[in-house]
Amino acid sequence: MNVLVGLGGSDESVKTLRQTIDRSTEAGDELTIAVVEKPESKRSQEEMCEEATGLLEEAGADAEIVALEGDPGSALVDYAEQGEFDQLVIGGGTLSPMGKIQLGPIAEFVLLNAPTTVKLVR
Repeated sequence: MNVLVGLGGSDESVKTLRQTIDRSTEAGDELTIAVVEKPESKRSQEEMCEEATGLLEEAGADAEIVALEGDPGSALVDYAEQGEFDQLVIGGGTLSPMGKIQLGPIAEFVLLNAPTTVKLVR
């Protein structure tokens, strides 16, 4: 399977990447990591690219890492449309006080507009 994982600059993104690397290594999937631009995030786009490289080396895995410019949701969906990906993995979602999942604007946009199956890691 050809998997695309979208990363912002949050701790949640790092968790998503760790899980996706483990899963793709076990399954023998081909992995591409797309780092989106989110100025309000804890980590810069460059820091996330370095983090991804480190996690891949730690796991002994190989993946292409690309940095996407522009609106995060649109950039990720556009990149997914250009490739032949079987699955798009993103992190996101929090629980409301009533126990229902709440999605941020980027996760919601990707879920509604992606051309492929989307896996949401919480």
